Amino acid sequence: MVDIFLSALSDLLSPQHFVYLAGGVVLGLVVGVLPGLGGIVGLSLLMPFLYGMDQASALAMLIGLIAVVPTSDTFASVLMGIPGSTASQATVLDGFPLAKKGEGARALAAAFSASLFGGLFGALVLTVFVLFARPIILAFGTPELLALTLFGLSMVGVLSGRSLAKGIGAAALGLAVGAIGSAPATGEYRLEFDRLYLMDGVPLVVIALGIFAMPEIIDLVRGGSSISQGSSLGRGWKTGLRDTLRNLPLATRCAGIGAVVGAIPGLGGAVVDWIAYGHVVQTSRDRSEFGKGDIRGVIAPESANNAKEGGGLIPTLLFGIPGSGSMAVFLSGLVLIGVQPGPAMAGADLGLTYTVVWSLALANVLGTGLCIVVAPGIARLTTIRYHLIAPFMVMVISFAAFQATRSLEDLVALFAVGVFGVLLRRFGWPRPAFLIGFVLAPQVERYLYQAVQFSGWGFVTRPLVLIIIALTIVSVWAGARKRPADAARGIETENVNESAVTDRVWPQLLFAVAAMAVFAYAVVESMGLSRLGGMALTATGLIGITACLAVVVPLVMRRATESINYDAESIVRQDAVPGGAWGVLAWIAAFIGLTALVGYVLALIGFFAAFLRVVAKVGWTTTVVLTACAIAGLLTLAYAMNLVMPTGLLQSLVELPWPFR
Repeated sequence: MVDIFLSALSDLLSPQHFVYLAGGVVLGLVVGVLPGLGGIVGLSLLMPFLYGMDQASALAMLIGLIAVVPTSDTFASVLMGIPGSTASQATVLDGFPLAKKGEGARALAAAFSASLFGGLFGALVLTVFVLFARPIILAFGTPELLALTLFGLSMVGVLSGRSLAKGIGAAALGLAVGAIGSAPATGEYRLEFDRLYLMDGVPLVVIALGIFAMPEIIDLVRGGSSISQGSSLGRGWKTGLRDTLRNLPLATRCAGIGAVVGAIPGLGGAVVDWIAYGHVVQTSRDRSEFGKGDIRGVIAPESANNAKEGGGLIPTLLFGIPGSGSMAVFLSGLVLIGVQPGPAMAGADLGLTYTVVWSLALANVLGTGLCIVVAPGIARLTTIRYHLIAPFMVMVISFAAFQATRSLEDLVALFAVGVFGVLLRRFGWPRPAFLIGFVLAPQVERYLYQAVQFSGWGFVTRPLVLIIIALTIVSVWAGARKRPADAARGIETENVNESAVTDRVWPQLLFAVAAMAVFAYAVVESMGLSRLGGMALTATGLIGITACLAVVVPLVMRRATESINYDAESIVRQDAVPGGAWGVLAWIAAFIGLTALVGYVLALIGFFAAFLRVVAKVGWTTTVVLTACAIAGLLTLAYAMNLVMPTGLLQSLVELPWPFR
């Protein structure tokens, strides 16, 4: 055993291994900073470069990339309100409000230090459990995975503010949207409206960017100011580090949650940050700042999403079973370079396993250091007037969304989901609950079908299932017991314009009725499917209708005069753009329409020029310089990563040179 440790340590400290590890870290930093890409895209881009590389070097690059993406994706989540990847969605809830307050540096420092701690914790877990994790993992069958998925859905109660009905309704809407496409058990198509694009479901990156990024961009453009009202961000770095040290028990618990969730095959890493966020809200006595800039809301998800990588490597290395989408691509990379995952990784190839483990720890240290070095410059973006940043954000999220299926309908779907996100935000339906429902929809259906088929309904009496159900009940109770009216009102009604909220009773009512109609249609659609194909959809529709009734009845009786959760948009403001939110949406719609006509690059040039001149009100020199920088950056990224840009009607009629073709 000592010889194995020494051999693994020698490989880790070799100059060649270190250089390639650092190369993977740098690539992961670039991928993580760009919103919407994440580990799956980064690993996919790295795969072609692995051909011909020796095993140790290729492995170092793979580990370097997967280690740093959960750290670097924090930039977009904190500074721009855009989820950097699926694993950094919950960070937006408190990280972005901190940046708005001028505490972006503090949020980043806390996030990076928590990420480093989580990454090292995950590596430690992998080191300790690699020899006896097999029986633990094998104890989780389909019924247990279903129970764990339902545990993830229990976070809805925590994220719903005072209106649990809206939280359940939003989660049910997420489950319904997640059901679009083919049923996992039978292959029957549901809710696809005979559209080829919808037959595979709506891509997660489109949903995440539309639900979170679009409403935040629109809100900031309406305000016309910078993201942060503060002019200095320097002092926050030490404060953020002290915040993590002060909340080290919380970071430890959440890192443990991340490692456990990451180690469970099939549950996926997209929900781990929500579970960690729900945990910190449940266990906190003072909830008044959650959703408005509580540093604990940054530390919890960041420590969990980094630790999940170490946990995810356990089933990936020992059984060849990926625990998430990024681990599935990582598994392909291992096979490509001649590493065969399986029980031998805990036996004959144990030295290679420990090389992977310690590379993960070292990559976390390198990645955190690199993020801290580049962070001050990136953080200063928050003090720039947002009208100058907004076109760049629209460019980034539209380009990232298009890479989902490389269809123009990605952009149409992004706009539609963005409008939906604005309505959810405005009428107090929690967007995090919707996203949790969407992410977990495939798992709920798949595990429910398999559990019923293989074990019958008696699966609910299995010991581990009962334990998880008990934990779920405790989770819901913990979320409900600290929902006093005064505390909730402190979160959600500060600076509220009561007359504005009251005037929106009828729009809220119409939105709830429209949601009820969606659920009714889902129930009708499920009746034409087989029992297995329609079972989950029927349950979703009935639960959604019940939740909508619980929202509609108080509105009809004029008892509900508040939009109540973290997303409620009822603060008095002066719109800097004619038409407010709908005026900004009109700009984005015009950009997408122009893309359909003349292609992405030409449409982007026109959008930048018009937006900067009309909305930002800058001179022609500034307009030309900013537009040229945006196009140059876009083309460099597309060329270096071999990414495709949308084409329009013009490209089908005229042969144009690159990049206009």
